[in-house]
Amino acid sequence: MKVLVLGGGVVGVAAAYYLSRDGHEVEIVERNDKAASETSYGNAGLVSPGDSYAWASPSALVVFIKSLYRRDLGIKVRFNLDPHFIAWSWKFLFECTHARARINTLRKLRLAFYSKTCINEIAEATKVAYDAGGKGILYFYRSQESLDAGAKHMQILADNGLTLEVIGRERLVELEPGLKAAAHEIAGAVYSPIDQTGDCCKFSRSLAAWCEQNLGARFHYGTTAIGIETDGDRVTTVLTDKGRHACDAIVIALGPETPLLTRKLGLDVPIYPVKGYSATLPLSDPSRAPTMGGVDEDRLIAYSRLGERLRVASTAEFAGYDKSHRPSDFARLLATAEDLFPGAFDRAHAEYWAGFRPMTPASVPILGRARYANLFLDCGHGHVGWTMACGSGKFVADLVSGRKPEIDTDGLLYVN
Repeated sequence: MKVLVLGGGVVGVAAAYYLSRDGHEVEIVERNDKAASETSYGNAGLVSPGDSYAWASPSALVVFIKSLYRRDLGIKVRFNLDPHFIAWSWKFLFECTHARARINTLRKLRLAFYSKTCINEIAEATKVAYDAGGKGILYFYRSQESLDAGAKHMQILADNGLTLEVIGRERLVELEPGLKAAAHEIAGAVYSPIDQTGDCCKFSRSLAAWCEQNLGARFHYGTTAIGIETDGDRVTTVLTDKGRHACDAIVIALGPETPLLTRKLGLDVPIYPVKGYSATLPLSDPSRAPTMGGVDEDRLIAYSRLGERLRVASTAEFAGYDKSHRPSDFARLLATAEDLFPGAFDRAHAEYWAGFRPMTPASVPILGRARYANLFLDCGHGHVGWTMACGSGKFVADLVSGRKPEIDTDGLLYVN
């Protein structure tokens, strides 16, 4: 069967890997010149079941409202009259109850567990190199009050299978010597030993090349999908700016651009772009740098050690499809990095990036068949998208191939 995958980020590449492995003739349409050039390019680098919370919750709603008039928060909202933003916000509102937050968090956690296994199985099978680190992730807090609240908040993950350890300052420095200089500012942490780190962009590009060389997948780079033709209850052809591509099935993995295409089919997928920022800093003194991933929970700043680089990321900004950034957007992020790891990196040669998280109101990705018998969605991964990408690819590939997915589909399977 000929399957077209639209989108060459980590989500699309993972789906292409599993579909090719199933024996399908797979072609990937990607508008950039390389895989993983947008959402997958500069994320925090964390593979983190320990951060599997649904964004929508009663507390998130309070922050969302405050962000309309305060600019010092990790979440920033530029209110606008975009009807799609208004519709998304209305749906988000209905996900902000305690009951919905619990349901959505457990769905994300289940997919994150499964996907982490898939990432490691792919890495073992293909030997792709992506600066992987397997020491765990520290979720640390700057006051005892916030540590106590954070540990209580994370109890839902511990109650549902995630190994967590609440630790004090001494144990924190023992696990992460890189935080020694800033230890006096930290009260303690919640340590998730099964979490890991890795460069999502490197993983995606290496896996794309491996699929081409070993599984016969074909990547059409520099090619933009602009429409889809249908016949009855089936999709038949993808229209691109470089020509037409007939197919037997389509997987849409276009991240935040997914609804821009699906609306042409009369299918309104509830995804909205949420802008994030990151800086990638070459290490000048690796002995002062972290050895594992971490999240400064009070400042909502995440980091990971990627070989001889430090990746630092922050902010969730609702700004439509505006990717622009200014030096001031990175000031708080860089100040925190210097506070935590003084002398570790070369700020003068930093690479700055801004990109979108494709968020659904529930924070759960959209996976499954959509309206047409052979049209599948693999999108809306948003928060911890790198963590959930490979499991989602396996899930959707199972559906395309007519198999029952290995993972429990309750709450994950989307059928429209």
